[in-house]
Amino acid sequence: MTPRRWWHLDPGGVLVGLVLVGLSLTPSLLPRPAILQGVLAGAAFALGYALGALVTRIVRRRVRSRPSERARRVFWVGMLALALVVIIIVGLLAVGWQNEVRALVEVDPIDAVAVGAFLIGALLTAALLVAIGRGVSRMTRHLVRLTGPVVGGLVASVVVAAGILLLGMAVVATIDAIYAARNGEPDAAIVEPGSATRSAGPDSAVDWSGLGRHGGTFIAGGPTAAEIEALTGVEAIEPIRVYVGLENAATVAERAALAVDELRRTGAFERELLVVATTTGSGWLEDQAVDAVEYLHAGDTAIVAVQYAYTPSWVSFLFDPDAPVAAAEATFEAVHAAWSALPADERPRLVTYGLSLGAHGGQEVFADVAELRERTDGALFVGSPASSTMWQTLQAARDAGSPAWQPVLDEGAQVRWMSQPGDTDRLPGPWEQPRVLYLQHATDPITWLAPELLWSSPEWLEPDQRGADVSPSMRWIPVITGLQVTIDMLMGQSVPARHGHNFGDVVVDGWLAVTGDAGLTPAAFDALRTEIASYALTDEE
Repeated sequence: MTPRRWWHLDPGGVLVGLVLVGLSLTPSLLPRPAILQGVLAGAAFALGYALGALVTRIVRRRVRSRPSERARRVFWVGMLALALVVIIIVGLLAVGWQNEVRALVEVDPIDAVAVGAFLIGALLTAALLVAIGRGVSRMTRHLVRLTGPVVGGLVASVVVAAGILLLGMAVVATIDAIYAARNGEPDAAIVEPGSATRSAGPDSAVDWSGLGRHGGTFIAGGPTAAEIEALTGVEAIEPIRVYVGLENAATVAERAALAVDELRRTGAFERELLVVATTTGSGWLEDQAVDAVEYLHAGDTAIVAVQYAYTPSWVSFLFDPDAPVAAAEATFEAVHAAWSALPADERPRLVTYGLSLGAHGGQEVFADVAELRERTDGALFVGSPASSTMWQTLQAARDAGSPAWQPVLDEGAQVRWMSQPGDTDRLPGPWEQPRVLYLQHATDPITWLAPELLWSSPEWLEPDQRGADVSPSMRWIPVITGLQVTIDMLMGQSVPARHGHNFGDVVVDGWLAVTGDAGLTPAAFDALRTEIASYALTDEE
């Protein structure tokens, strides 16, 4: 028998792969650029190829006869024709689907798919994954022939596991090196603070160079007292910002203790409001959120945060998921111990805040809402990941008839959800203090991405649960939907506020609902909303 050439493709694998490529083009939560759609299509093809090739191999073992050379040629010609038809038809449908999604999240429509970018992403991804899969398969068959099915299979498993481990270590080391260089030190263009109300300022034990890029940006940024007064018309003082970076102390416990020392040095325990913030994976604090609370309270605030990594949230979550929880716990417990030692009528109100992975860490500090409300004066969690235990518990316990994307729990007595300004006011009953608020969008992939999305249809896609900005054409497809929402996660902040992982138009209302304000007039509040919403979108990288 003539040996197969290295470029030989299994017909069953190609057929199933093409089917999955077509399914990958169906709509999901957010618009996908052509290059990422190509990557998704390539991954779908590789998955389909593996499944189809497996089925083909099983069938061949049962059916001894093989198709003739002419039959194989006819098959491939038919396959090529089918592929062209699929590409044309599904390509046209895909443009319509993408424009439907784009309209729902208020993004300009497209006229056509950028075919070149799509093909680059698809072909490179498919070729790489198929090559890896075929290499592993050939190695396994070779070892089985040499040593027998039992020993060969065992050796192959060990070799594959070792290879995956080494590859993973190499990837982690590479990512770590990239982001250590990118986020390890403050931006050279940012000036070290000269204010005693900031970490790394005069008499501070925090060294400026150890704050990292995002820590330096946070400490050097934010509104001044004069800027707050100019916007709100309320007499203001300089806000306090405390941040301890990875290089400022060796352990998270030491960083938390240093943060408390900084709070004492700056007079933070004498302010009206003290915010314990948990950063995202890279140490980032979203400027719209932190600036908004300082404007609302005329600068009579202190915000404290401790860094636990310099890699983006998805990296931290995959490779060190315990880090944000450990940092949040150490920071909150250290601050709470110092705060609770003060006379109750002389200490600031204590609230907790987190965005994305920071929201996950902040929630995991507490066993339940009862403990959260007992130990704080309120909480604001923005874009909570689906992995957060408290979020899962509250979602599951919501009142009958309320949708997954905007639950109602106990008629909103203690916890409420907001997607747009005014959402919390639609509930008729009282909202008790301390208040817990989740900012949550129906199209936020960070919130809806979960492992079970690979094998189980999510509740939030059911007709009576689907948000108004979720495409009616989106359908759950095993594995494919999980891959689609993973790609969506990369685009979470590419859409306007009100959608995705972007909360710039609602964060001011969120803080007001949880903490109140310093007596801003309606005109001043509207001006603040406009100011915060006008901020240029940034991300945590």
